[in-house]
Amino acid sequence: EAAVRFLEAQGWRVRHRNWTCRFGELDVVAERDDLVCFVEVRMRSTATWGDPSHSVSFAKQRRVVKAALRYLFAHDLRGRMLRFDVISVVGRGERATVEHIPGAFDAGM
Repeated sequence: EAAVRFLEAQGWRVRHRNWTCRFGELDVVAERDDLVCFVEVRMRSTATWGDPSHSVSFAKQRRVVKAALRYLFAHDLRGRMLRFDVISVVGRGERATVEHIPGAFDAGM
């Protein structure tokens, strides 16, 4: 929820949350202008074990990319610009800290 509030405050329109297909799940799909953004959200209650954004493995990135391509076709968004971001949320509620990493990884194509 903190990630969605953050994106909306930045002017993004959230299209879907937790969208699933056979390739996996997209945590958040948002759009602004002509850009569709696929956001992987990582959460931790504390920063004791490091930044949660570092837990997005290469294998997870590939699954997100495949699911994103499926999403683009399923919603007739082919030809739109796309970006893959990571948002890390540490803590809970009003005290949570949110870090947004635009373009955290790419489609590798």
